[in-house]
Amino acid sequence: MKNYSKKLLCYGFMLLATALILYSCGEKEPEPMTKPNILFILSDDHTSQAWGIYGGILEGYVQNQNIKRLAAEGAVLENAFCTNSICTPSRGAILTGQYSHINQVYTLNEPLPLGHPNIAKTLGEQGYETAVIGKWHLVEPPEGFDYFNVLPGQGRYWDPILKTKENWKDGHDSSSGAVYEGFSTDVITDLTIEHLEKRDTSKPFLMFCNFKATHEPFDYPERFASLYTDMEVPEPESLMDFGPETTGRSFVGQKLEHLGIRWDKATEDPENFWTTYPGLPYPLDGLDSIQKRKKIHQKLVKDFMRCGAAIDDNVGKLLDYLEKEGIADNTVVIYTADQGYFLGEHGFFDKRMIYEESLRMPFVIRYPKEIEGGQRIDDIILNIDFAALMADYAGIDRPTYMQGESFRENLKGNTPDGWRKQMYYRYWLHSPNRPGHFGIRNEHYKLAFFYGQDLGMKGTSKKTTEPVWEFFDLQKDPKELNNAIDDTTYADVISEMKTALWEERKKYGDLDANSEVMQTILEQEMD
Repeated sequence: MKNYSKKLLCYGFMLLATALILYSCGEKEPEPMTKPNILFILSDDHTSQAWGIYGGILEGYVQNQNIKRLAAEGAVLENAFCTNSICTPSRGAILTGQYSHINQVYTLNEPLPLGHPNIAKTLGEQGYETAVIGKWHLVEPPEGFDYFNVLPGQGRYWDPILKTKENWKDGHDSSSGAVYEGFSTDVITDLTIEHLEKRDTSKPFLMFCNFKATHEPFDYPERFASLYTDMEVPEPESLMDFGPETTGRSFVGQKLEHLGIRWDKATEDPENFWTTYPGLPYPLDGLDSIQKRKKIHQKLVKDFMRCGAAIDDNVGKLLDYLEKEGIADNTVVIYTADQGYFLGEHGFFDKRMIYEESLRMPFVIRYPKEIEGGQRIDDIILNIDFAALMADYAGIDRPTYMQGESFRENLKGNTPDGWRKQMYYRYWLHSPNRPGHFGIRNEHYKLAFFYGQDLGMKGTSKKTTEPVWEFFDLQKDPKELNNAIDDTTYADVISEMKTALWEERKKYGDLDANSEVMQTILEQEMD
């Protein structure tokens, strides 16, 4: 009887196994499409010259193992541009898919208007779990995010203070936040991973991991302090550009010597200066103008690359986490910077200008389910397009509030018919050495109009400058060393570009209709 029961049990298992096999061979309902997670990693000022995947004189010096890893497994944008090259407005554009005159973030220390639409709200309404950790810089608490833990203003590199919904005070007030021990890039990454570990795994996530690095003062963790100590980094061709007379440019700009002055002041009065720099004192006394510029350039670039090495380190930590969790294949990973930055080109540091080093945004994206690894995309992409791309991946038609377009098909090698061949740029934070301006760039040429007016914008100088034009042939003069606005051989091209510039302004609704002074200037200059 006992053996009979065993045989019967075995026979039952065989029947069950056969049924399962037959069922598995039959038609099944297709699995529902899983919306991808989106990890958006955003650094500050981490310019393409210091990524090491865009060529250039620093290519062999940059620590970029994980940026190269992303590039090998995804796609690199060759022509991504910001629409207003300064931290707060670029972040506003990324979140809303809108130009500054639409989202009302023109200069620094400005919030998005209360209740303004953004990509976090849009994805949250479609079931995404949303969070932002790190640099925010938009003054008031983030809207549309289920969770936030952000730096007050720029924040600090060491033992950063971050603020949540529970301890929030508006502005850059850090008195209410919590202190986290360590270097900010490491801390922000660890907090990002910690939050993801607590996520609701039944929902896709939109996670913004926003680094303070590589913003001035370009600090770095001790593990990178010895990088570049016994070498000199190469100099850009235009390092010895000492003024407008050199290239025909129309403005003075932010010269490297101003950074040297800041180092001196931080050394003399560290208690009252606005920040602390690594590696001080850094004496510049007794040097002539050329020696001083060369020495300032060396420290700037080395500190910048050390700071960037910590970013690359932490990008790798984030990628490893996705692999460990088994979600790498279903996660769109984007790494970009809010704008470019001058590393001695034209004798400058900082950003703001329509020149290439400042205008260009480095950008790499990985999505194994859809994007073929190792691609380089030449299409002109703007930071106002990023939100539309994320909405597209979430299965959402482009929201009507967005001015940008999804470039999902571009990333698959299928550039849509009618994709833009030119881009419009506007910088609002006017000062005499870096005047307010707007311009247009296409694949061959660039035309910029420096109108030189403050227009009542927050933080601007009331000292105006004379309206002037600049024009560059980017194929013959890619480093923009010759303002050819008065070269008669380009007269027809310049005329065509002025018309195209006006059309771009109309397209995006940036017409200065409420400014009498601009209307007068435009009537005179846009003919």
